[in-house]
Amino acid sequence: MTDAADGPVEWDKMVSGALYDPGHPYLKAQHRRAQALTRDYDATISGEGDARRPILDALLGSYGSGCAIQPPFRVDYGVNIHLGDDVFFNFGCVVLDICPVRIGSGTQIGPGTQLLAADHPRDPAIRAEGLEFGRPITLGAQVWIGGGALILPGVTIGDGATIGAGAVVTREVAAGAVVAGNPARPLHAPP
Repeated sequence: MTDAADGPVEWDKMVSGALYDPGHPYLKAQHRRAQALTRDYDATISGEGDARRPILDALLGSYGSGCAIQPPFRVDYGVNIHLGDDVFFNFGCVVLDICPVRIGSGTQIGPGTQLLAADHPRDPAIRAEGLEFGRPITLGAQVWIGGGALILPGVTIGDGATIGAGAVVTREVAAGAVVAGNPARPLHAPP
């Protein structure tokens, strides 16, 4: 049985990318908090910026001016998400933010896109223990991601890159590159 006092320790392990227990009561409470906030956010109507701002203030780690997130929006914790100015999420995006997810200014994310910082051990014995880990995701400025793309744990996408709809991005994407497919491969090299 875990002690509630060790919750922040488990949180620190999670955010740093170390193996952690996702069923720890402290993490479950933080997850429930984020789910309540996203339900509140999803209940707002487009154009209700004044109603949405306090929810985003409580949900996200940080965000710049001019950000727009279309509901429904799903997160694990929210507080590990950091957005620059003028970031746009279209409808139905998912951000599994067990590790930091940083998104640069002017980035636009198509509907149904998933940013998945969460990962699972490849060793089945460790998976059987219920442990998980993650790796941070970083999207540069002015990135465009087409609908339904999957950005996997540990991926960095450079400034000005374009990710095609439905792409599964498994590795770093250079600044200015255009990638598509499963797994995503370059269509155009950066200038």
